[in-house]
Amino acid sequence: MPLSLNEIRERARAFAKEWAGESSERAEAQSFWNEFFNVFGVNRRRVAVFEQKAARFTGSRHGRIDVFWPGVMLAEHKSEGRDLDAAFEQATDYFAGLKDAELPRYVLVSDFQRFRLHDLETGERSDFILSDLHRQIGRFGFISGYQTRSYKEEDPVNVQAAERMGRLHDALKAAGFDGHPLEVLLVRLLFCLFADDTGIFLRQSFHDLIAQRTREDGSDLGMWLERIFQVLNTPPEKRQSTLDEQLAELPYVNGRLFEERLPLADFNTQMRGLLLDASTLDWSRISPAIFGAMFQSVMDAKARRNLGAHYTSEKNILKLIGPLFLDGLKAELDKAGNDERKLAQLHRKLATLTFLDPACGCGNFLVIAYRELRALELDILKRQFATQQSVLAHVQDHVLVDVDQFYGIEIEEFPAQIAQVAMWLMDHQMNLRVSEQFGENVVRLPLKKSATIVHGNALRIDWNDVVPAERLNFILGNPPFIGHHYQSEEQKADQARVLHEIRGSGVLDFVSNWYVTATNYIGDRSIRAAFVSTNSITQGEQAGLLWGLLLKKGVRIFFAHRPFQWSNEARGKAAVHCVIIGFANYDISPKRLFDYQEIRGEPHELSVTNINPYLVDAADVVLENRGRPICDVPKMLWGNKATDGGNFVLSPAERDVLLQKEPAAASYIRRYVSSEDFLNGELRYCLWLKDIEPDELRVMPELASRIEAVRQFRLKSKAASTRDYAKYPTLFRQIAQPESSYLAVPKTSSERRTYIPIGFMSKDVIAASEIFTVAGAGLYHFGVMTSLMHMAWVKSVCGRLKSDYRYSSTIVYNNFPWPDLSDDDKHRAAIEAAAQAVLDTRAQFPDATLADLYDPLTMPPALVKAHAALDKAVDAAYLAAEKAAGRKPPRLTTDAERVAFLFQRYQALTSLLPADTSKKAARKRA
Repeated sequence: MPLSLNEIRERARAFAKEWAGESSERAEAQSFWNEFFNVFGVNRRRVAVFEQKAARFTGSRHGRIDVFWPGVMLAEHKSEGRDLDAAFEQATDYFAGLKDAELPRYVLVSDFQRFRLHDLETGERSDFILSDLHRQIGRFGFISGYQTRSYKEEDPVNVQAAERMGRLHDALKAAGFDGHPLEVLLVRLLFCLFADDTGIFLRQSFHDLIAQRTREDGSDLGMWLERIFQVLNTPPEKRQSTLDEQLAELPYVNGRLFEERLPLADFNTQMRGLLLDASTLDWSRISPAIFGAMFQSVMDAKARRNLGAHYTSEKNILKLIGPLFLDGLKAELDKAGNDERKLAQLHRKLATLTFLDPACGCGNFLVIAYRELRALELDILKRQFATQQSVLAHVQDHVLVDVDQFYGIEIEEFPAQIAQVAMWLMDHQMNLRVSEQFGENVVRLPLKKSATIVHGNALRIDWNDVVPAERLNFILGNPPFIGHHYQSEEQKADQARVLHEIRGSGVLDFVSNWYVTATNYIGDRSIRAAFVSTNSITQGEQAGLLWGLLLKKGVRIFFAHRPFQWSNEARGKAAVHCVIIGFANYDISPKRLFDYQEIRGEPHELSVTNINPYLVDAADVVLENRGRPICDVPKMLWGNKATDGGNFVLSPAERDVLLQKEPAAASYIRRYVSSEDFLNGELRYCLWLKDIEPDELRVMPELASRIEAVRQFRLKSKAASTRDYAKYPTLFRQIAQPESSYLAVPKTSSERRTYIPIGFMSKDVIAASEIFTVAGAGLYHFGVMTSLMHMAWVKSVCGRLKSDYRYSSTIVYNNFPWPDLSDDDKHRAAIEAAAQAVLDTRAQFPDATLADLYDPLTMPPALVKAHAALDKAVDAAYLAAEKAAGRKPPRLTTDAERVAFLFQRYQALTSLLPADTSKKAARKRA
């Protein structure tokens, strides 16, 4: 077992006293370094190895290296009073003869009485005298094993480690060593590599065994690994007294990690080189929380090309665990101050908290949660024993938080194994921090406790079999989000079973299953839960379906992060737009809502009284799919759906060719507008044959050939209804063209725009299915719909395509609370005048498309001012309507205030409505 820091300090004092005033004979230098390493518990056999490695440089122009620890440290010794700068220069001159993997991080130069330690990675230089060595032992953590680190997510060593393990994985798999044995072997090697550099093993003892004791051709490496694993699984008292000295240095690990007997893996020269290559990295720099998911990706060669894209960043994990439990515990610690009774009470509480991640992957949420809980415990210990400082006795007895408070469920075996090992590794790293603080060794070997990570399908097993709900405090994680179009048949079957209480649940994202399963598991217990999720479950149709059930079951949201971009800087990584939702079956205050001014930016916290399913400060209501508007406004309809294989649609060139051949076709060609055409000013046409006579069609063979192509396209469809419509090849599949001019609203629009561009179109312009039409709309309707008031509603309740707005008639338009201006011609006229001003301003830029006019970077200042005036007029209309109704006018200065007010008005309006029995409202939508 490694020495405690207190023991090392005492040895350092004795060493300094013994060597005070000594001279510079080489024999004495050799003895000096033997005893120097003995201070830190490194035995003479290992020091002899260092000297043997150094001896190979004998005969160089500088003589020989005094001590050489490949990849870690090089030491150069001089006579007392000699120039240490020259000694350092001499030491670095040796680098030219070293392999890259052997280059040291530290260079130590000494003249018996003075030390100078260079950290070549950080550039830091430390000078001290021999008598102060006991005060400087923290600088030699790389020898003693007491080296604590702060981890950088972007540290290249994380990617390098995963890449090197990936190459070893590929080589073994290609040789036929595959499946479960390969996964277990890789997890064991992961543990050994971490242990080699973090003080679980004597520094580099695993590396030395492989490098020194196995043949270069790798033929005996598999046998040596099996022997190493056997020793790691054997208690010291059961080991033979004749056990090889190097093997005997390995600790007893237990934890069942090395219990299973694996088939021997047959290595070759290349594979041995790959393992040694991986072992030359400094694994103490690698965070288990980050590396776990990276390591999982080595199983997928395609995923490996984007290493770094497959882990959840620590920053994003903290966004969840902070409001879920950590912020509250920190507040309790602040309140406890230095009160011993309160600190002890809080400490006991930490040791009883339990956590479940029901889709834990490689355990990164559990690992970070455990690390933060241990860090909080360390703060408590420091306060409890502040007067004792570094002489607290039996500190290990005071460390109460342990890995067995954490539970996980993971559908894949390999990441489940990684999760368990990652928890042990984080436990060891936190033990090092305690050891460093109190100077006493904290080593939990052999492993007696472990996190419970169950390999299974979280949607099929009873979570109570993993951890009984009455023992649980928190549920957390990042369950898979998969749109219904991308779900496998097995996933669809799971979803149908879990969400059987929701009619039309097939449209819900896969992550919804975890919300419902967690809610059913929680029951009437005071468990808090939080999941990272796709933003789609808080928008559009999905919000009403999922949260309608959850609200009925008593679920309440107590914190949330509104949509933000969940991504990192990995090349080729598609951005994912996520939300974080914390929920429970009881009301929790205060409620915390985090919003993002920019979706890629930093969150700011809002003061709110409630958080509803759309993640706004408003009442807990869900919007229905309505077939008609809740206010007295014109009806909104879908555009026309061709289902024609492109045969009805014409480019300008195709139109000209057709008219050259058949001029009579001009009567049946109309301008055709989709969302993209409308926004970008593209010109396209379509054949509109609604009223064509058979004799007219007979004399136009070009037209007839296109119609025949439409018929054949529909006949080949998999949908029976489309095949049936092949009987009507001259008609669009769905016709909803207004008989008068109409307001055109694009179904999809960029979230970068402050306003969705809308506009009036002639009845002769055929609207495609990506355009919504509002026939009979006037300037008043245009004005309200292109205002900030309406846009605040759109942003909160519409569906999304990535982050782009997906407008809908049944959710957005039909549920929108319009201002009640039935007896207010003044404010209606003001809106109409401001709306006309917006249209007039647009007309000043005839060569600009709507996309140009509403791009935040190119929007003309005149149009910005015109919209500001319109926004003011619309806000004034709502305020006037409230005042006229005898209600207190709300503040309408922010989107949050507008949405809160609109939900309040929605609740009031819908409470007075009869049930919506229209066919459209009842129809299940995909």
